[in-house]
Amino acid sequence: MKAETFFSEAEKKDITASVREVEAGTAGEVAVMVVDRSDSYPEGRILAGVVIGPLPALLTTDLFWHDSMWIFAVGALLLALLCGRLAALLPSLHRFFIPGTRLDEQVRNRALTAFYEQGLHRTREESGVLFFISLFEHKVWVLADRGIYEKIDREILEEYAHDIARGIKTGKAAEALCREIRRVGKLLAEHFPVREGDVNELADRVIIGGVRSEE
Repeated sequence: MKAETFFSEAEKKDITASVREVEAGTAGEVAVMVVDRSDSYPEGRILAGVVIGPLPALLTTDLFWHDSMWIFAVGALLLALLCGRLAALLPSLHRFFIPGTRLDEQVRNRALTAFYEQGLHRTREESGVLFFISLFEHKVWVLADRGIYEKIDREILEEYAHDIARGIKTGKAAEALCREIRRVGKLLAEHFPVREGDVNELADRVIIGGVRSEE
């Protein structure tokens, strides 16, 4: 899956419409970001090569080169490099060799970085919310600014993230995302109602890999 094509143009418009609908009723700000992956995870490729490569090298050495250690060593090295490259091309294989805690940590860190990169920490009432989707890891994070966490439990936003993740798995990512944006909107409207002179502080388009996509 690629971030650029993960949502269709029609789905992007639906998401933008949901963000605008929510922000019309609150001083809060909502942003949506989709990235291909949160890290290159080189250790996953290396581990895949080290684990997979030696086995075919051992078998071929035993069959054709009479258990030559030199042939095995060279073959294992070459096949390890080849398998590492193959893992990079097969996300499911690559992901298998990366600990789940590492995936969680990296997506969380990338989401936090994106939160600041996109200026969600600079909203007037500290009421910015970021819906962050990282496709390689199959992870969703919903981050909020300090003003929101003072009034809303983090577990609520985690529940929204889980619902979007389920939507992705069932092929209904845009539908789930729009639903959770509106659910967040209800909380924002309750705790951060529209103020006099309120302006839209952030663009409403879906952010693709750190660059906002065209409408």
